[in-house]
Amino acid sequence: MLIATTNDAPGYDIYECLGEVFGLTVRSRNAFSNMGAGLKSIVGGELKGMTKNLETSRQEVIQRMAEAAAARGANAVVAMRFDTSEMGGQWTEICAYGTAVKIVPRGQQVYTGGRQAQGFPPPATGSPPPAAPAFPPAEPPFGAQTQQ
Repeated sequence: MLIATTNDAPGYDIYECLGEVFGLTVRSRNAFSNMGAGLKSIVGGELKGMTKNLETSRQEVIQRMAEAAAARGANAVVAMRFDTSEMGGQWTEICAYGTAVKIVPRGQQVYTGGRQAQGFPPPATGSPPPAAPAFPPAEPPFGAQTQQ
């Protein structure tokens, strides 16, 4: 599964958006680790145990997010971000979230269920499918005058 922090996937076309997906974990460290980290913060330097814990947690939430996207039928997640917060001074919540999408290599034709996927030409053989509705709906630019 392709996971991108960008809003698109260079070299690919997004032909279906399946919604937001996320992976979540809440972690705590044992009291001895917290005490050791507190002492280390006095003298300065990297808190290697904390770094390892955060790295492991991020990989875990990415995996959970990818599983949630796959369950929706996605083959990619775009606009992926991390969010962390402290809960009660003892726990850290780590979340990975993004938008689950279906993508194809740029220029590849996609034909789904008798209607043309938005932005792709119809197949070369057979009769063309009915026109897909515009997505997003056409709206006048903000502040434009509309006729009534």
